[in-house]
Amino acid sequence: MGYKVLIADDENEIRNLLRLYLENDGFTVKDVASGVEVAAALDEFKPDIVLLDVMMPGKDGIHVLKDIRETSNVPVMIISARTADAERILGLNVGADDYICKPFNPLEVVARVKSNLRRFYALGGGEEKKETITCGDLVLDTEKCLLIKAGTPMDLTSVEYKIMELLIKHPGKVFTKQQIYEYAWGEDYFIADNNIMVAISKLRTKLDDDPSKYIKTLRGLGYRLEA
Repeated sequence: MGYKVLIADDENEIRNLLRLYLENDGFTVKDVASGVEVAAALDEFKPDIVLLDVMMPGKDGIHVLKDIRETSNVPVMIISARTADAERILGLNVGADDYICKPFNPLEVVARVKSNLRRFYALGGGEEKKETITCGDLVLDTEKCLLIKAGTPMDLTSVEYKIMELLIKHPGKVFTKQQIYEYAWGEDYFIADNNIMVAISKLRTKLDDDPSKYIKTLRGLGYRLEA
């Protein structure tokens, strides 16, 4: 498989359990026991995805995630004993791509790791790939997984990037919530999920002060990128 996973958790049992299941599935794994170790591990290990606990000594996972998002859009999955909706929403709003509550099923964690990696790195879906796609002052660099606005790279989560990838490949086309969810999250859409609205709202805020300048809402239909 070739993908590298960084685990940051202060519980030795959790790190060993995740390492066991991930390595059995072919992943290369590195683990650290505190938030202050993450930055160095990112530079040295260069993971393809990060599994991040929230409650860690030295620096908690939310602050670590904020630091990561200043320089990288690597997929980050929070794995935390904090299960309240407010905690989950905070983690997603700060830039997490997924949130798993403890105790967890390690097989589900592995499945979600694969889903996030597939969503973020498996670009093109068999179509002819173009390194850049341009729509107005927006440029999508599919090789670097980067969105550039008016020459300035934008700091997007992997979900936000995948939403923009879908929309910018088909400017003017309306996509339903189900289509966006299944493309950006890589999972079947089976219930009403406000994750889409949260992601679209945050993406609009990053794109422009005018929330409807780039991404338009068609009530009852879905969303489209203005051509």
